[in-house]
Amino acid sequence: MGGNALTYAVMDSPLGPLTLVATGAGELAGLYMAEHRHRPPMETFGDRDDSVLPAVAAQLTEYFEHGRTTFDVPLQLAGTPFQQKVWTALQDIPYGETTTYGDLARELGLVPGASRAVGLANGKNPISIIVPCHRVVGSTGSLTGYGGGLERKQALLDHERGDALF
Repeated sequence: MGGNALTYAVMDSPLGPLTLVATGAGELAGLYMAEHRHRPPMETFGDRDDSVLPAVAAQLTEYFEHGRTTFDVPLQLAGTPFQQKVWTALQDIPYGETTTYGDLARELGLVPGASRAVGLANGKNPISIIVPCHRVVGSTGSLTGYGGGLERKQALLDHERGDALF
């Protein structure tokens, strides 16, 4: 993460508290839910400062209030080149729509059977919601896994379809 000291903020959301990790340059480097699988240890996030990333918090609030369907905040996605490729493709999945791991693999020009690798990269996405890994489902339309838990994945998909509880 480029030697920049990290800081983090915690904001309330309909999904519970969200941890927003900021780089020293003010980029969003992580967005984690409570009980998030693959969440790095909190001590790696630096000091808590709830004043960091105000634009991220504002855009997430607008998203949860049905006022925003896209995000435009600076991101720093740290991962392997393959993960970066998958995470970039996730950002092209339109609000309210889903795709499958297999379709995403084909879109990326990968060999048949690469859907598992795409799924593993998807699961390591450090910036949930804004990099919409929740929009990827299994080939049968099943939810499969989600770092923040299947209930949250379903809630996000319902929210984007306009029939959410929040």
